[in-house]
Amino acid sequence: MSSSPPDTETYEVTLSRDERWVVHHVLATRLDEALDADERPPEWVLEAIDTLETDGDTDRLTATQADRIYDALAVYVDREETPDRDVDHGTAALDQLEDGRNAQA
Repeated sequence: MSSSPPDTETYEVTLSRDERWVVHHVLATRLDEALDADERPPEWVLEAIDTLETDGDTDRLTATQADRIYDALAVYVDREETPDRDVDHGTAALDQLEDGRNAQA
């Protein structure tokens, strides 16, 4: 049985400007949904947005952030109403997230 990596483990993920924008959009939407429901936004969303906005070309995401971003992004790119350009860049970002996780394995 395999276990999840510890939350302190980080993954280096290099996203293009467009890939980063799509990930940021997904996270900002999650943030807005929580605020609209008068709920506190998940801490991982706030931390991931901060990482995307402050890191250079390479983002260092915790295992939890990478997993949750991957899941949220996968849902977004699978929606029918998602613009094709976002699907393309989102799919590329999913590949980068997966590659970052596999490089650490």
